Order: sequence, then structure tokens, then C-alpha cells
Amino acid sequence: MAAWMLYRCVFGPRLQRIHRPPQEQPRPEGRLVRRGWNYQPRSLEKHTDSILGWASAIWSLSYYSSPLLLCYLYRKGYICSSKLVPVSQYLGTVLVCLLGVACLRGWGRWKNSDYVQFLSVLEETKKNHTPENKKKLRCYDFDFSHWPSDFSWAEVSSPKQSKGGVSLLKPEPRLRGTADGFLNSVRTLPCHVIGFLITHTFGRRMLYPGSVGLLQKAMRSVLQQGQAKLIEEYDGQRNKLVACDGNEIDTMFVDRRKEGGPNSQTLVICCEGNAGFYEVGCMNTPLEGGYSVLGWNHPGFGGSTGVPFPQNEANAMDVVIQFAVHKLGFQLGDIVIYAWSIGGFTASWAVMSYPEIQSVVLDASFDDLLPLALKVMPESWRPLVQHTVRQYMNLNNAEQLLKYQGPVLLVRRTRDEIITTTGPEDIMSNRGNDLLLKLLQFRYPKIMTDDGIRVVRQWLGAPGPFEEASVYSAYEVDDDWCTSVLQSYQADRDVSFPWSVGKLSRMARAASLHGEVANTNGRRPTVR
Repeated sequence: MAAWMLYRCVFGPRLQRIHRPPQEQPRPEGRLVRRGWNYQPRSLEKHTDSILGWASAIWSLSYYSSPLLLCYLYRKGYICSSKLVPVSQYLGTVLVCLLGVACLRGWGRWKNSDYVQFLSVLEETKKNHTPENKKKLRCYDFDFSHWPSDFSWAEVSSPKQSKGGVSLLKPEPRLRGTADGFLNSVRTLPCHVIGFLITHTFGRRMLYPGSVGLLQKAMRSVLQQGQAKLIEEYDGQRNKLVACDGNEIDTMFVDRRKEGGPNSQTLVICCEGNAGFYEVGCMNTPLEGGYSVLGWNHPGFGGSTGVPFPQNEANAMDVVIQFAVHKLGFQLGDIVIYAWSIGGFTASWAVMSYPEIQSVVLDASFDDLLPLALKVMPESWRPLVQHTVRQYMNLNNAEQLLKYQGPVLLVRRTRDEIITTTGPEDIMSNRGNDLLLKLLQFRYPKIMTDDGIRVVRQWLGAPGPFEEASVYSAYEVDDDWCTSVLQSYQADRDVSFPWSVGKLSRMARAASLHGEVANTNGRRPTVR
């Protein structure tokens, strides 16, 4: 028995924090603060864990620099049998030493009563996954790979789910003859190979820097503090979801329904940006508004496994929605999707695939990835960039959003440096403008004619509130009249978009309708 416990301590997860409170004290606003504390390893465990941590960091650096390192070794003549044999012997010795260090760390854990108690709770939860055991396990913050699964896509039967992944919108293929198609495939084969290599090496990491292990190691303390705040102050519940592709998705759920607030029955699902995590991301905005909130990390971010390719992203979003409906008990009509930046892809996919969702909020998002990719790559690479984006990273937010019939709120950042194609000083190059224009053109084609587009662009290009007011006054915009016309049209016909409402003589007034763009000058808005 003792040998088995020592074995489990050697190969057990790293314990980081204990959330279990010694007492609960009410805050002035009435919310309970659950005070936790960082796990305090003893001297032997602390030093051996530090050694293994440095070894992990060196391995990560070696992994990311391996192409350059291999080129250097090849030029120096070290890649040959006479050189590799001694190197392999050295590496074998290092691995044996690291195994010994791991055994010493396990011995130190075995002598720590807090770790032994945690390990007992973890083993008992894996054997008997009851709500009582899961409540005890939530008191600990440890390596998420050892966390037992809370929900799987296989638990619900839905035609949307399969092992091949959920459906995505694909670019329409060009119609070609058989011979011409074969010759074209041969001719473009190098482009396919180069695009594949670019996407699976530096391309994906440039697009989703939060998936880089070194960045996550650098942010570890910040992420731990953010997670502790969600659990200890908001009574957050951490859960592991298994998507249809096998990826494990790290989620955090804050339930406000028992508080009985005006917004507590609405669930806000948050989709983070390309370097965002639910621990320190946009969850705080709906939490301050009193909403129930469900945050999740992209595949490859935080405790989530996999890599953030579009298919994996959509698979993760699908299991998150299924979890909210089938496990948490929310109706689709009670769910709001709130996305930040690149999270607009999964948000627009969600409302396209689940049109019953109440509404969607896209904050600092864009219409299409391709113009932004062309901005940062050389002009001579344009054909290659076009092929690579469309084939492997087709984040077509606008195309997906047009499939949704419900309310949409767009938030534009007037000083955004990421989604502008020229610079933050050129407000018209913000791709949020294109997202709005495409949505308006689809929903109100009779209003958004050439003249209507020109008027809306003039309003979007206004550098400040005073200039916006000048555009309004110049065209005699009447918001109440525009709203009444649309409400009357909807009541009389009850048809889906696109609508045929609008007359050229009233174009200027109606063109401002649904221009739900909030210029926040860098402030994160509250979900409405």
C-alpha cells in the first residue's frame, strides 16, 4: 500500500493552490469571499520541482528552436554516427538523473499531508464521480490533464456532432474539367505543401500566440490568480469537456441563478481573443453585470488540449453549447454569446449553427482574416497567403454571421492596432466597419444601395462624437422614425432577413438603422 502511494506521488499532478476556505466572511456587498492559499511544498519537493521546471523550460526552448539548432549542428558536422552516439549517451544519463529527481519529488509529496489528502480526493473522484466528490475536488488547483471528464459530446445524441467534426462553411470550389483540374492540382502542389508547412509551424502560432507554451509559462502566476478569483470570490465551477475530436476543453462556470438578479437567468458564453484566457479575459464584463457566465479556453490554451485550427475551434464551441444546454440546464433562448477579437469566429459559428440563441456581441472583431493576413505578409506572397488562409485558417466571421437572424451588437475600438489594415489612426481601415457594412447590406439591401453605403461610410469615418453628430444633423436622421418603420414592417410581414424595407427618398434616415457600433476608446463595454 505504501509503495502504491509513493508511486502515485511520483507520477501525480502538480498541486498549485488549495481553494478550500478555513472560513467564509461576508463582503460589504453581501458576496462571500472564499479565502484560499497557495500550496506550500516542503524543501525536498520544492527544489526537485524547480529542477524539473527548468528542464521543461529548456525542452520548450529546444523544441521551438530545433530547426535552427539542427541547421547549426549540420553545418558543424555534428550530425553523424560518431557524434550522435556520445550525445545519446549524455542524453540517456540526463534522463536517468531527471527520473531520480522525480522520485525524490514524489518522496517529498508523500511526506506532505496536504498533497496526500488531495491525491486521495482525486482518486476517489475518478472512481466515484459524484457531486459530493466533485465539490471536494474543486477545492484544488492542479494540472488539468489529470482532471476527470465532466461532460462529453457522446453523452447527447445530435446530428450536429460526429467524430469528423461539426460542419463549417467552405469556400465554393471552382468548376473545372477533369484534365484541367488534374493539371491544376499538380501545378499548385508546391503551394499546398508550403501553405501546410507555414500553417502548422509559425503561422498558427502567430495567429494564436496564446497557444505557445512559453507564453503560458510566463503568464502562469497571473492565470492562477485569475482562476483563484473566479473560484474563491464568484464560486466558479471548473469543468472538463470532451469535444467530438477528442480535445479536452477547460471551462469555468459562474452560476448566478440562485441570486435572483434581473440578469441571473441569462447565460453569457465568452469567446476569448488570440492571446486571451478565461482566467483574465472578458468574463469580468458580464460578471459585473450580474449575468451567469461560462468561459472556456481555446484548444491549446491553458488546460485545453489540441491546437486552435478552425475545425477544432468549432468543435470546442459546439461541446460548450451542448454542456450549457444539457448539463447546466439553460435554454438556447437564454444564451448570449460574447466574443472578443478573434473569438468572433466561434461566436459567429455558434449563432449560425444554433439560430435560437438570444443574441451575439462581437467586440473588436473583424469580417474576414484574409485582409489582415495580407497586411503583415509581403505583397509577393499574396497568392500563397490567399491559398493558405482559405485552405487552413478561413476565419470567415461575416459569412457565418449573415446566417443568423437574431440581434447583433458590434463594438468598434477606435484605436485598434490589430484589426486595422493600415494603422489605428485610419479609422476606416478597421475591419469592424466591413463587418457592419456586410451585415447591413445583407439585412437591408433596398436601403444599402451605393448611396446608402456612402452615407454609412461617411458616418463610420467620423473621427469623434462631434463629427458623428454633424453627419446625423446633415441627413436629418430620426432614430425613432427608423425604429418605428422597422417594427411596423416586422409586425406586418414577420419575415426573415433580408428585408425589402426602404425607399430611396428616405435612404439617409434608414441607413443609420442598426448601426450598433459603440466607439469606446479602449474601454471594455458592458454586455447589454
